[in-house]
Amino acid sequence: MKISVSKDVFPLAQVFTIARGSRTEAVVLRVEIEDDGFTGRGECVPYARYNETVESVTAQIESLKTPVTREELQKALPAGAARNAVDCALWDLEAKKAGVPVWKLAGIGEPTPEITAYTLSLDTPEKMQAQAAKNSARPLLKTKLGGGIEDIARIEAVRAGAPDARIIVDANEGWTPEVYRELAPVLVRLGVEMVEQPLPASDDAALLEMDRVLPVCADESCHDRASLASLKGKYDMINIKLDKTGGLTEALALREAALAEGYKVMVGCMVGSSLAMAPAVLVASGAAVVDLDGPLLLAEDRENGLKYDDRNVYPPEPELWG
Repeated sequence: MKISVSKDVFPLAQVFTIARGSRTEAVVLRVEIEDDGFTGRGECVPYARYNETVESVTAQIESLKTPVTREELQKALPAGAARNAVDCALWDLEAKKAGVPVWKLAGIGEPTPEITAYTLSLDTPEKMQAQAAKNSARPLLKTKLGGGIEDIARIEAVRAGAPDARIIVDANEGWTPEVYRELAPVLVRLGVEMVEQPLPASDDAALLEMDRVLPVCADESCHDRASLASLKGKYDMINIKLDKTGGLTEALALREAALAEGYKVMVGCMVGSSLAMAPAVLVASGAAVVDLDGPLLLAEDRENGLKYDDRNVYPPEPELWG
C-alpha cells in the first residue's frame, strides 16, 4: 500500500467573504492510496480555525504507517482534515476492490439527489440582494453574516432579492448573546429558519440561558461524537462536516448518535472540489439541511465532478469517487 498527498489550488468564481475574512482560492489536499493495482482518492481542506495548515496536515498524512485499515486509522490520527482525506480514500479503494459502491459497503441506503443550500458571500446589503436575485430560483439560500446591526439590513435585502427561497444564516462565531437576542426575532419574522454557530465555540454556554426563538446549529462547537456531551441544552441542530469528523466513518456514526439524542442534522462542507463533497452526499440522506455547494463556488471543478442543477446535488459517479 502506498499513500501519496498532493496540494491542489482551485480559483474561486468570485471573492468569498465570511466574518473571519476573504479568500480568492480554495487550497485542498488530495490523497491517493494505491494497493493491488487499485487507487482510492480523498480530499480535505486544511482549516486555520482548527490550527491546521497545508504543511501540518501533510505531515500527519505522511506519518502514517502502511498498510493501514479504516479501523486502525481512527486511532492513528485525530478527527480533522488529515484523517478525513485518508478515510475517504480508503473507502474509495475498498469500493473499487470489491466492485460495489461505498453506500453498500457502509450498509446504508442508496444516495439520492438532495436539495443543497447555495451560499451568499458576506457583503453590503445591496450586493447581497443582487446575489440573492441572481440565485432566486434556488430553493435554499445560506447567508453569511457579520455580527453587527447591519445584518438585519443584509437579510432584508436577501429576502427582497429572493422572496420565495428558504433562508438559513451563518454567523461564524461573530455574534454575542445580546446580538442574538436583538436579531433573532427580526430574522424569524423575515423567514429565516436557523442560524449556524452564532456564539464562539469557547463561549457558547450562554445559549443554555437563552430563549432560542431562532433555532441554533452547532458548527465550530461540534466535531465528532465526543462533542455531543457538551452541546446538550445549547443547540437544536448539528452541522456534520467530514473535515471536522475526520472522514466518512465517523460522520456516519455521528449522524446516528446525534439523531438518537434528538438533534436535527445538517451536512455541510468547506470550500473544496467535488471529490470532497462526494462522500458527504452519503451522509446527507434524510438530513434537515444539506449544504454541499463547494464546487459551485469554484471557477472550475475536478474532472467528472458532481452534477448540480438549480435545486439538487446528485450522487457521485464511480469515475469521481465511491
